[in-house]
Amino acid sequence: MANKLKTMTILSAAIITAMVGTTTVMNSAFAKDESAPAASQPQAMPVKVSVVDDQETRLWKEFSGRLSAVDYVEVRPQASGLITEVKFTDGQHVNKGDVLYIIDPRPLKAIVDQKKANFISAKDSYDFSIKEYKRTDELVSKKMLSQQLLDDKTNNKLVAYSNVKLAEAELSSAEIDLSYAYIKAPISGTVSRAELTVGNLVSAGGNAPLLTSIVANDRVYADFEVDEQTYLRFRKNASATVQNPVILSLEGGSEVYQGIIHSFDNKIDPTTGTIRARAIFDNPKEKLLSGMYAHLKLGSATEQKTVLISERAIGTDQNRKFVFVVNDDNKTEYREVVLGDSIDGNRIVLSGLNQGDKVIVRGLMRIQPGMLVNPKVLTTAEEETDKS
Repeated sequence: MANKLKTMTILSAAIITAMVGTTTVMNSAFAKDESAPAASQPQAMPVKVSVVDDQETRLWKEFSGRLSAVDYVEVRPQASGLITEVKFTDGQHVNKGDVLYIIDPRPLKAIVDQKKANFISAKDSYDFSIKEYKRTDELVSKKMLSQQLLDDKTNNKLVAYSNVKLAEAELSSAEIDLSYAYIKAPISGTVSRAELTVGNLVSAGGNAPLLTSIVANDRVYADFEVDEQTYLRFRKNASATVQNPVILSLEGGSEVYQGIIHSFDNKIDPTTGTIRARAIFDNPKEKLLSGMYAHLKLGSATEQKTVLISERAIGTDQNRKFVFVVNDDNKTEYREVVLGDSIDGNRIVLSGLNQGDKVIVRGLMRIQPGMLVNPKVLTTAEEETDKS
């Protein structure tokens, strides 16, 4: 009996010990659960954003074109004869009125002398006809001569006067022809080479040969083609006093030239959808030459309200352009955009963004739609860095 009681006592103690151990383990587990942190939340990725805001900006678009002279003259003879002198050197700067060529003036001078003599003779005849008319008129008034004789003298006077005017006109024409023997520069500029030299016989008229040419290089035109959409947008608010600015640079050159639009053509070319444009530039150093290839930047006539974003904010998805914006929950959204031209490291956004949108401008490769982010607005210094 005693052994049986002892055995039961040992079993009870073991059961109690086991229960206590189980309770301890459970309490320890619960304690661990209570002390363990909650399930980890996703960390917000820091990103740099730029807030969309309309800006008053002058729009610019690049084109290519060719330079042409504002004033260009081909020098051809207006008198026939033998070239006796060439008064310039190739490539020389000449002033308006400078003598370039002399065609033998002697035959023309002889014609002038002849016409001058004819004029003097006609003038003398006219003077004599006046005297005869006066004498006849006086005698007719005294009834000493007939009226018919006076009529004859009147007619003689009128004919003599006509002969004077004819001789005067012929003399003037001969003097003009003589002046053509001295071929002068019609404009100031740089003269080309002498195409014909001393000893060549030239003829005036429709087949007159080219003697040389002159280009005035103090100003130049730049001719280029502008697409219809750009023309309509950039000519907005243009007027006679408000013109489109144009910036010109040469291939491989660092110097830029400031000019304005001189004119647009009067129609759009239906085959190309473009309109011919012409800008004008001052060229005081005469470095710009007709025929040169030029890079041109056409500006809008006035500043226009525009949405601009950094080029770095723009991604490419096949043939589409997109940006990531941060919504009110600080989560990223994919936004497709339609883009315009580039301006100093920024890009015009034609559609897809609204005022106040926060556009992510850095680290696009790490961004996915729906990500939680911590947006920080770019500083002015950072924006300038993004443009470079």
